[in-house]
Amino acid sequence: MENAIFSIHALGGGAVTVGQIEPPGNWECDMNNVIEPAPGPLNWKQSCLWLALAVACFHAAYTSLKFPAAGLMIFGYVLALVRLTNQPGVRRAFYFGLATAFLCYGPQLWFFCKIFNVAAAVLWLVLAFWVGLFAAVICGCRRRWGAARTAWLIPVVWTGLEYFRSELYYLKFSWLNVGYALPPFFSGAGACHLGVYAAGFVAFAIAAAWPFRLVRKLGWLEAVLAVVAGLAAWVTIFPTDFHAATRPAPAMVGVQMEFPTEAVIPRMLDRALAKNPNAQLFVMSEYSLEGPVPEALKNWCRRHARYLVIGGKDPAGAGNYRNTAFVVGTNGDIVFRQGKSVPIQFFQDGLPAVEQTLWSSPWGKIGFCICYDLSYTRVVDELVRQGAQLLIVPTMDVEYWGRHEHELHFRVAPPRAAEYGLPIFRLASSGISQAVAGDGSVIARTPMPGNGAFMAASLCLPAHGVLPLDRYLAPACTAISGVVLAALLFLAWKERAAGGKKL
Repeated sequence: MENAIFSIHALGGGAVTVGQIEPPGNWECDMNNVIEPAPGPLNWKQSCLWLALAVACFHAAYTSLKFPAAGLMIFGYVLALVRLTNQPGVRRAFYFGLATAFLCYGPQLWFFCKIFNVAAAVLWLVLAFWVGLFAAVICGCRRRWGAARTAWLIPVVWTGLEYFRSELYYLKFSWLNVGYALPPFFSGAGACHLGVYAAGFVAFAIAAAWPFRLVRKLGWLEAVLAVVAGLAAWVTIFPTDFHAATRPAPAMVGVQMEFPTEAVIPRMLDRALAKNPNAQLFVMSEYSLEGPVPEALKNWCRRHARYLVIGGKDPAGAGNYRNTAFVVGTNGDIVFRQGKSVPIQFFQDGLPAVEQTLWSSPWGKIGFCICYDLSYTRVVDELVRQGAQLLIVPTMDVEYWGRHEHELHFRVAPPRAAEYGLPIFRLASSGISQAVAGDGSVIARTPMPGNGAFMAASLCLPAHGVLPLDRYLAPACTAISGVVLAALLFLAWKERAAGGKKL
């Protein structure tokens, strides 16, 4: 524990370091030119006020789906979090970042208590640690290299840490990131496909630049004109690709049921067909079956000449199984199956899929993400590289977990569709299912819990999807963040070894 505390404590180095000369007064210098008065570190009262603002804005951005524009409040969270990094010591910056994130994540993920009991608090702390580490690293950079130079690192370090905690390490969890709170346009619809991580990068870049004179002296009209000019330049450099449809879209119907018995499924499919006689493809949720597809459902597909996508368990030997999406053809045969690529940690969720492939359907190439797979960009990236034109996502959201869990999961698909330019048909067990167009707009949804509800949609299939720019940006930011962290720790170790003054 002492070593861990020392690592956080040491990021900022000493108040007086070897070979470093502090500029006189409370000014930050760039070579021979004074560019900006550097504000002093926050006191306790100021820090608590910024913490309160960050928490309030975060919850305002994530509280309701009824007011999508409320997602813009996430900019207040970003600005306050950046200000909180200006502390007199790295350890205090870490603790303020940790406290801010814990107060943001805990209430939003309260449903963890229903799943993990008291261990939920540990998981909240694990998530909050990354925000605390961000605050500590940026504070250390400020104290070593000054606010002006650190401003360039703020969006890089945030994006690097957010990408790492969302995609790379064992307890990866992408929910509640900045990009999911923003309207889908910011992730890629309408111009260039940025991606959810690049949306966060832009938000932190704005917050990092805000205290500097060039930005502060702009009036509101000038600021608006600057933003409009920037967007116009962006659209000109990266024109919109509408991905013209190559084939007619299938008429799809989702049947929302939680843990149905095998006997009731054909009757529900009959009702769905009677209500939507032109539907060609029917979709049911993850874990609709406790095993492979039974003969009764194969016969239903033969009798009605319809396709069925349904989640079940594909035996994998030695008592194991793979959580699988089965596609039953119009002749009753299993024409395609795809296992879940990333089973959920701490759950009995089967073995990971051996490979990812696409179903060459009569309408185009269709990829499958099973439930939480959609939260991982590296899973969807592979499907896009193979040429997916539509994503079908059988999902299990248990009613017992509560409405807010369903609403948080609902936030994943729109920015995901926008960043790839791909439509998504996501069918949950107990709400909230959604059909999302390639621009991120939700064209159909079901209520929660909505047992037995139907969702009908016909989505336009593009010629291809697009990998967002942040698929290259985010890994690079992670690598740079690792170098910055290593440099801070090395310099602190070097000073300690030389007998330098400790903070």
